[in-house]
Amino acid sequence: MKNILKYTMAAAFAMTTMFSAALADVTIKVAYENNPGEPVDLVVNEWAKMLKERSNGTITLELYPSSQLGSKQDVTEQAMLGSNVITISDVGFLADFVPDLGILFGPYLSDSPEKLFAIYESDWFKEKEKELADKGIHLVMKNYLYGVRHLIATRPVNTPADMKGMKIRTPNNIMQIKAIEAMGGTATPMPLGEAYTAMSQGIIDGVENPLAVIYGAKFQEEAKYLSMIGYLLNTSQFIGGEAFFQTLSEEDSALIHETAYEAGLYSQKLAAESDAGFIEKFKEAGVEVIYPDQAPFRDAALAVYSQFPEWSDGLYEKIQSQLK
Repeated sequence: MKNILKYTMAAAFAMTTMFSAALADVTIKVAYENNPGEPVDLVVNEWAKMLKERSNGTITLELYPSSQLGSKQDVTEQAMLGSNVITISDVGFLADFVPDLGILFGPYLSDSPEKLFAIYESDWFKEKEKELADKGIHLVMKNYLYGVRHLIATRPVNTPADMKGMKIRTPNNIMQIKAIEAMGGTATPMPLGEAYTAMSQGIIDGVENPLAVIYGAKFQEEAKYLSMIGYLLNTSQFIGGEAFFQTLSEEDSALIHETAYEAGLYSQKLAAESDAGFIEKFKEAGVEVIYPDQAPFRDAALAVYSQFPEWSDGLYEKIQSQLK
């Protein structure tokens, strides 16, 4: 009788523990380099609001803008070690783990967000997503539209020749480094949070990024020439750690991904609406807006697609066929 009572109590305790775990609140830190008020910040705030409402307050996103938790690489490492953290990333960085993904961050690959996002839902990409999971990286949002990347600099850029000798800040991923160098610049990788100081000290001569990011980081205070080279249609992903996401209930995980997708749609809406307004803001700040012929930049940049021997055979042709 004592044994029966002992096992009954043990079973009851186990069930209570499981029930408590199922009801446990979930808190996730969301880290990004962008500043408050920029589109990334607006989107993440909207995502946090949606998730809090639909989870009845049991899932909370804590927001850490302006590189508060470190660089993109720092936060990615934290996620892979199992921390409850999510960060914005892109295939330019994820190519370090699955090289073929780098092609989706190639210069002048496409001017259609819809066509690029369709690839992110393809069987080809789902295979790559599984490879990322095997490396410890969990894709949370795949449909974030970061924007088209242009160049603000301390002197005018009308042709690739004008970029010769210019030190251009890039993120620390090989595709963007090679693209800037192919177009004539000297790529200078550094975290975005360090770039303003580097420009004010003359360490760099320019920064490439979408207009909203350039303006939000106040680079127009240090550089007065904005060249609309439009070399990269920047789609992004929010990533977390596979180990952490394995600890979540199916219901919580599904809700996080569902609201992430809706937040991604919101990002696309913001990106479509914002560029014209930012052009006027740059002009008001005394910035000369230059609209160069993009063809010479495109011709120079396309050379990078032959510089990745680690890619699968025929990868460029495969992606081009999907884009068409």
